[in-house]
Amino acid sequence: MSGQTIKGTAGPDPDENRRQVLYWRLLARLFDSEEQASLESASLAVVEDIGLPPALLDPGASVDSVVQRHPELAAEFDGLMTPGPDEDGGRDRAAEVRRAALASKVLLNVFAREPGTVTAEQLARWQSDAGWLERALGCRPGELRGGRAGGGTGRAGGGTGRAGGGTGRAGGGQGVSPTGTGFGGPTPDLSRLIPEIGPELGSIEAGLVRRMRLREVLADPALASRLTPSMSLIEQLLRDKDNLSGVALANAKSLIRRYVDEVTEVLRTQVEKSTVGELDRSVPPKRVYRNLDIDRTIWKNLVNWDPEEERLYVDRLYYRHTSRKTTPQRLIVVVDQSGSMVDSMVNCTILASIFAGLPKVDVHLIAYDTQALDLTPWAHDPFETLLRTQLGGGTDGTVAMALAQPKIAEPRNTVVVWISDFFEWRTDELFESMAAIHRSGRSSSRWVR
Repeated sequence: MSGQTIKGTAGPDPDENRRQVLYWRLLARLFDSEEQASLESASLAVVEDIGLPPALLDPGASVDSVVQRHPELAAEFDGLMTPGPDEDGGRDRAAEVRRAALASKVLLNVFAREPGTVTAEQLARWQSDAGWLERALGCRPGELRGGRAGGGTGRAGGGTGRAGGGTGRAGGGQGVSPTGTGFGGPTPDLSRLIPEIGPELGSIEAGLVRRMRLREVLADPALASRLTPSMSLIEQLLRDKDNLSGVALANAKSLIRRYVDEVTEVLRTQVEKSTVGELDRSVPPKRVYRNLDIDRTIWKNLVNWDPEEERLYVDRLYYRHTSRKTTPQRLIVVVDQSGSMVDSMVNCTILASIFAGLPKVDVHLIAYDTQALDLTPWAHDPFETLLRTQLGGGTDGTVAMALAQPKIAEPRNTVVVWISDFFEWRTDELFESMAAIHRSGRSSSRWVR
């Protein structure tokens, strides 16, 4: 490790050396524990020199605990790892060292893995630290692990998001990277990196849940209350629900209900916005005065302007389209409930319940693996639906098709949505049935992989 000589100076830049020490420590703690001893003392000196608390180097301290003791740091973690513009062409190396120390804390707390059994408190702490990492990347806590990165109003999305396109800070171009490695070159494109980070966080969380003695935690109300519902935790609860009873089962149901309610609130808002329907331009507009498009009528008839009389002659009137596409009267949702599709199963049952609550929409829900289960009677309640699912096993879509086809009573008013990874036992037979539905024109269908 050697210092970098900055143009116009006589020797290596001390801030550059400090930043390198912090990142060598980060790499050592992740990949080479033998190198930690000397780097720990050097990093402690760096942190004290720049006025940051030594707790940043304590692997046992969560980001929450650091922020509670030093509230002024909370704002610095927000958007910490989103690149900013280099307005004056120079680099604030002192600020880069500070960002390196804060970023190292978040990254180590999330990605450094400790062996052994995981407690409920440790899982809750990791989830909190992962939330701080998401905030550092310009997202809302839980956004990456929930698979919603880059969408809507999230700060990692498009538009005005801090980590997306548009006017966001991470929109590419010239700038300074959050860790000071950009050297004025192109900044990292977080819109491409974030979708890769999300699944990795989900994988780490799932591993922690598997290492936790979940049944013992659920049997203790005090420990169970520390659990934060997440997709990984819900998957494990659904797989293990038949082995739970008494207090443990009640706590498991409470966690599932909390997660379902949280996701339902988010998805309901999106559905309510979309169910208004877009304009149906295939239907001619009604030629009545309230639909008259005055601006377009004037614009299209400007060729008829008479400058001598200063009068506009209108030979054609234009009207606004007001007819909107409506939701189908019958919606048939078929979901693969094999082990690899648990997240889709959860989200689809929630969406089905939301559509079931809309007026004039008849929702049917079918789940399948090697057997098909008609969950329509419980489609309005995603909690009850999930408790009746059996995750795992093989996949045979033909048994679900046998249940779905008779439900297509009015083809023009029916939509079939089939969600699966299509790792089928009888793929050809299933695809032939799907093609037959398309050829017959019996319904509007969507096959989602």
